[in-house]
Amino acid sequence: QVQLAESGGGLVQPGGSLRLSCRPSESIFDFNHMAWYRRTPGQERDLVAKMTVGGTTHYADSVKGRFTISRDNAKNTVYLEMNNLEQENTAVYYCLANRLYRNWWGQGTQVTVSP
Repeated sequence: QVQLAESGGGLVQPGGSLRLSCRPSESIFDFNHMAWYRRTPGQERDLVAKMTVGGTTHYADSVKGRFTISRDNAKNTVYLEMNNLEQENTAVYYCLANRLYRNWWGQGTQVTVSP
């Protein structure tokens, strides 16, 4: 069973920055892609950013230019750097690892953007 260890959430003021980390129990190169999703109360999880094993990235329109997904091969970790945060970015953020038709999810980390 693949496990994803997330960290990095917290409370930040509008305009601030946070970096989320996701470290899977298997090599990040064993997955077709890894991604970050977020969910607000009463809503479905929405894609925030995605990176394929080849390094291609994709972002939700609302975060383009502010959020960056990256990876550190040596640390086997995927990151989500979030800059210029807005109150609307408040959510639980989840890491996902995909391999063919299977998805594994992290436990989620709370990000709260508040004055």
